[in-house]
Amino acid sequence: MRAVRRELLRIAGSAMLALWLAPLALAADPKVTKGEWRTIRTIISRQLAALKAGDAGKAFAYASPGIRAQFGDAQNFMAMVRSAYTPLLDARYTEFLEGAVIDGLVVQPLRLIGPDDTVLVALYTLEKQKDGNWRIASCMLAPSTVRAA
Repeated sequence: MRAVRRELLRIAGSAMLALWLAPLALAADPKVTKGEWRTIRTIISRQLAALKAGDAGKAFAYASPGIRAQFGDAQNFMAMVRSAYTPLLDARYTEFLEGAVIDGLVVQPLRLIGPDDTVLVALYTLEKQKDGNWRIASCMLAPSTVRAA
């Protein structure tokens, strides 16, 4: 039963990722420097810390204009995170994996290990704003092929 559930999650995750990323694929292929990858990881880490601390306003500030428009305010955003992204909040361990630019999308994976040793990957996409700052445009949770040690 668990294997079937994992396979369904994998298939659903792949389909959802394709749907989420498709509109963004029209963007130009950005060049991301090592320093920008460090900045991207810092942004994600700070948002995650704010989410875990319950600081909705601070967490919402790291979201892209599109995400901010979608949720309207920090409280709606936080409610969505609490209902749909509990593995981010509950992870006992996180580890950044190597980021990549895929079809013009800046993707930063974050491995999550839950309290029950479930391993997921949070796939973040980020957008560079006109002012040069990076903002989180989406996050999708997907099963990982790696098991917790």
